[in-house]
Amino acid sequence: QMMKHAWDNYKRYAWGLNELKPISKQGHSSNLFGNIQGATIVDALDTLYIMEMKEEFKEATEWVGKNLDFNVNAEISVFEVNIRFVGGLLSAYYLSGEEVFRKKAVELGEKLLPAFNTPTGIPWALLNIKSGIGRNWPWASGGSSILAEFGTLHLEFVHLSHLSGNPVFAEKVMNIRKVLTRLDKPEGLYPNYLNPSSGQWGQHHVSIGGLGDSFYEYLLKAWLMSDKTDEEGKNMYYDAVQAIETHLIRKSSGGLTYIAEWKGGLLEHKMGHLTCFAGGMFALGADGAPNDKTGHHIELGAEIARTCHESYDRTSMKLGPEAFRFDGGVEAIATRQNEKYYILRPEVIETYMYMWRLTHDPKYRQWGWEAVEALEKHCRVDGGYSGIRDVYSNHESHDDVQQSFFLSETLKYLYLLFSEDDLLPFEHWVFNTEAHPLPVLHKDDENKEENQK
Repeated sequence: QMMKHAWDNYKRYAWGLNELKPISKQGHSSNLFGNIQGATIVDALDTLYIMEMKEEFKEATEWVGKNLDFNVNAEISVFEVNIRFVGGLLSAYYLSGEEVFRKKAVELGEKLLPAFNTPTGIPWALLNIKSGIGRNWPWASGGSSILAEFGTLHLEFVHLSHLSGNPVFAEKVMNIRKVLTRLDKPEGLYPNYLNPSSGQWGQHHVSIGGLGDSFYEYLLKAWLMSDKTDEEGKNMYYDAVQAIETHLIRKSSGGLTYIAEWKGGLLEHKMGHLTCFAGGMFALGADGAPNDKTGHHIELGAEIARTCHESYDRTSMKLGPEAFRFDGGVEAIATRQNEKYYILRPEVIETYMYMWRLTHDPKYRQWGWEAVEALEKHCRVDGGYSGIRDVYSNHESHDDVQQSFFLSETLKYLYLLFSEDDLLPFEHWVFNTEAHPLPVLHKDDENKEENQK
């Protein structure tokens, strides 16, 4: 019902545009996608399919075939277009078998290739997809590319090679690995900034939240998606987790485990909503953990899940803030006005879903249901769902944006949390960082394809 409310209103007021403004009842365009349109449609395809919203899926498929156009003169975020558009199209293809999705995914992948034309092959953050000219975010340390951005292409690009028969996509992302393996890591940690010209780190800031997050997720998932043959990805992941545990994971005086941010050796005792995905990641990676550490990784996931639940529970609206702190006598509470907002983000619910599937402890479903009730109470408006400016306030001030990831991730993870485990089972599917399921590439798939050729 929530998906239907979000989708029907998008269709009514913003069809074909990127996102919906549910209060003003009009379209919203984010500069992340340049002039590419239809972000909500492409992001929601697989959710519609999984929820068996067949009519809606059919309409969305027709729109993609007729109107999804990449021949635009516009600068886009390589990372956002990859995870939402490429990821969304790939999943829609693997779930439905509709050829239009495969064709569009490969076409878009080709348009993104010029981003890798740098001295090191570390891609630019921003690319004009008509001219092929790239650059980095002006705010990024010393002209650097961002770890979470260039580190979150691997799953999609491996699948682009698999579906197109063109090895170039996989080569581009394997080269990123090579550059990272060669570099010295301060204390075994990966800084958030890497200069694509010099191949050297920018500022030594480390975060498992924004700017870093999905890089770590993709190391683990690259190994899982390769049917556990990508040993390099596996080793990089477990080494990184070891360094994160040593240098970033701390326990508050009240007993809450959190992941701090590292700035040139000094810890900032703050955790972002984005960092809350890590609970699910630790649990998902527990099975392959070295030296009998499986139980420890599950426990770590459970502790992060609890901390993130507390960040929700300690607000008036029972929805979590963008960032929360563990200093100055507060625990799991946002202390700055510009960190008190909630933009329909999925990460906490994502962790509940993984923890539920991997432990079947009923509290994760209970926590998920609390989030549903809070979303319905505070974020649902006549025209869809809106983010909130201050989750500690007693009255809603809506931000008037229904993010595409609300349909792609938040609602999908909630649906999976309350579904049976055989819907998109983990042994066959890996979710990209936008919650788009991609199939595990089994070794015999390769041979089957070869024989078919």
